[in-house]
Amino acid sequence: MLSHGAVTYGGRVIRRARLLSVVAVLAVGATGIISSTQTWLVATLDDGAGHELAVSGAAAVPVLAPLSLAVLALGAALSIVGLVLRYVFGVLTVAIAATLGFLSAQVAITTPVSAVASTVTGSTGITGIEAVDALVATITPTAWPAVTLTATVILLAAGLAILVTARAWRRSGRRYEADAVASAEPHGGAPASRPHDAIDSWDDLSRGADPTADPTAGPR
Repeated sequence: MLSHGAVTYGGRVIRRARLLSVVAVLAVGATGIISSTQTWLVATLDDGAGHELAVSGAAAVPVLAPLSLAVLALGAALSIVGLVLRYVFGVLTVAIAATLGFLSAQVAITTPVSAVASTVTGSTGITGIEAVDALVATITPTAWPAVTLTATVILLAAGLAILVTARAWRRSGRRYEADAVASAEPHGGAPASRPHDAIDSWDDLSRGADPTADPTAGPR
């Protein structure tokens, strides 16, 4: 039979895993949006003057911004959806992380001409990968592709954590802890109370409750 301490610890671990997963997904989504507006590559033209063109993340990886918005939406909905959708969202999170990770790594490591083609075409009017390749002398990456790649690794870990712990989320929170402790009490004694912490406040917000309200106060 589980002890009170073991049940309390298990409930807190699951709730903390849920909180960290949701926060990680939201943070990576925000990072992706910011990254899409930053300079990923600097293309130096072989035009005699050595003009440099700044290539944004959105230009280098066109799906970066829309997929990052999707990640934000997933993170915002994770705490309020049911079990089936949690698994669906977990799979989508892993898929998006893999997609953005592959594209970011490709840009960071190989700096393909295709990543700067739209920017070069918009600036010079020259079209076609071969023509752009002939015009571009060098392509220099900034830190942003690596930052985004790191963020996708975090997103992948969060997605896997969601898939592993999704079934336990429905039992997490104070309700699960109270039920589990009650079942662990040999004589049906009342479990000891614990302080209301930040994770409890997150649970309250997820249920649409006011985390600042006094749970012992009666209706006014």
